[in-house]
Amino acid sequence: MDAKQENIWLGFDLGGTKMLTIAYDEKWKVIGRRRRKTRGRDGSDNGLERIASTITRLIDENEIPKDRIAGIGIGCPGPIDLDRGRILRTPNLGWDDVDVQHKLQKRFGFPVVVLNDVDAGIFGEYKFGAAKGSRCAIGIFPGTGVGGGCVYQGRILQGAGVSCMEIGHTRISSSSRASGYKLPGTVEAEASRLSIAAEAAKAAHRGDAPHLLKKVGTDLAEIRSGALADAIENGDEAIKNLVQEAAESIGLAVVNIVHILAPDKIVLGGGLVEAMEELIVGTVRKTARHNVMSVYKDRFDVVAAKLGDDAGVLGAAAWARQEIESRD
Repeated sequence: MDAKQENIWLGFDLGGTKMLTIAYDEKWKVIGRRRRKTRGRDGSDNGLERIASTITRLIDENEIPKDRIAGIGIGCPGPIDLDRGRILRTPNLGWDDVDVQHKLQKRFGFPVVVLNDVDAGIFGEYKFGAAKGSRCAIGIFPGTGVGGGCVYQGRILQGAGVSCMEIGHTRISSSSRASGYKLPGTVEAEASRLSIAAEAAKAAHRGDAPHLLKKVGTDLAEIRSGALADAIENGDEAIKNLVQEAAESIGLAVVNIVHILAPDKIVLGGGLVEAMEELIVGTVRKTARHNVMSVYKDRFDVVAAKLGDDAGVLGAAAWARQEIESRD
């Protein structure tokens, strides 16, 4: 690579419903972006090919010289084998033990760093957004599931060769409600958008949420974050209560995290939070501060993410750069 030319860094965020990739220059100016649908549970082989073709289109459409691409960070849902760059399990996509790093490196020829998508999101917020300057930042992103991540003193908190901070699969309730994981009463079972949507569909069917019933019916696929927010805005108190209860569950999860790590910043992100920021962030903050030990009450803040969909992509690219440059 020509030493006089600036490197280009790519970031990629693999979500449950969408995938987004962005190219950045050395100063993190956007060179180009490309978004596509994930196509749900389409199988890992087809999914990997869709990832590769999306990256190829980004490079071709923006005429990016491949010899200037220094690396790419790929944020993926679920636990990650960090040593081998493999997705170990993604309940919401149905992918198990998928070799992302090796296959993409072989395809493109530049370094690939694979990390958990919420780790990427909170790293993006730590470097450029709502958690900038924090000593310890926690990310909680409720969506189809509930993802968690942590940046501690400038590095993503990771286990021995495996990603960690699976906040969604920690138990905070004696409820028998389950999610994609067998343990009931977890944060994900109580507070994911999918769990809220399931309870909202019941409320609509019973006649307790007339606006939601009129607008989208009881189909879970249609009861998304915007529909829930719209129902609340138009007077469906039952839906507001459901969202508030979910936020209280996240608040209890925050209590546990504060008692363990004493973070100074908890960042809430994702479409659900974006659609109902005041209700969710306010409820989580109030619940957490009311229930933590008094010595911790004023030592943390709960805030909304600032970077939107770009958080995970930017964080993945920035983490890849940090990791790759540290090897030199």
